[in-house]
Amino acid sequence: MNDTPVLVLGGTGKTGRRVARQLAERGRTARVASRSGPQRFDWRDKETWAAAVEGVEAVYVVDEQGPHAAELLADFAAFATRRGVGRLVFLSARTLEQWAHDEDRFAAERAVRESGAQWTILRPTWFSQNFSEDRLLAPDVAAGEVILPDGQGVEPFIDAEDIAAVAVAALTEEGHAGELYVLSGPRLMTFGECVDLIAEAAGRKIRPVVVDREEYARHLVGRGYPRDFADFMNELFDTIRDGRTAYLSDGVRRALGREPRDFREYAAETDWSAVSKQ
Repeated sequence: MNDTPVLVLGGTGKTGRRVARQLAERGRTARVASRSGPQRFDWRDKETWAAAVEGVEAVYVVDEQGPHAAELLADFAAFATRRGVGRLVFLSARTLEQWAHDEDRFAAERAVRESGAQWTILRPTWFSQNFSEDRLLAPDVAAGEVILPDGQGVEPFIDAEDIAAVAVAALTEEGHAGELYVLSGPRLMTFGECVDLIAEAAGRKIRPVVVDREEYARHLVGRGYPRDFADFMNELFDTIRDGRTAYLSDGVRRALGREPRDFREYAAETDWSAVSKQ
């Protein structure tokens, strides 16, 4: 059995903690790293990098997600490969495909491709778990009214368990080097249909409330988000409303040889009583 640890950046996040758990289920050691995790790792503190990559052969990479993410990722990838890391699995996003003309948006992916390590890139759609684990949607779900700027557009929500399963396969198996896996769930759903399934699983009333773009922006600002983030979220919902995300992707099937999990499975398995209003 291979006992070389696998470094999991963002190891306490939605996908990272699932990657760590699934690695453990395979008998592999996950070195969980984050600013507050068992292994401290801070993208902006390069003094934390050496201990994190020591003795590691593969890294699950969730980038800094700030304005300097690509630059920091390029520096880290070079640093890691010089110290013997041979494999990088990078969590990107399918939304990049909506801005295919804008090369700057692909800078982080390029940093991984040009690292010199074997690489695999994951581009998932919206996570199912955003409804229960993300402060954008979870507080509305807990409150019983999910405020949305769109009621008709569809999205093929992907279960974070499937993202983690693909990542673990790419981190531990042969045959995934140089692959770009575009990940989606098995069907297209409106946000309202998702909320209805959540209400059914939770056994209580939860309803979608569709508002216009400006009302939605005010809703987010009122919850403490900056206005530029609210405008960005409206842009993302515009792509859904316009049908630009209304297609399925085959990444889960290509990587794992099976179909992705359905949203209904996620809704049924989630403890909705534990979802926070905060």
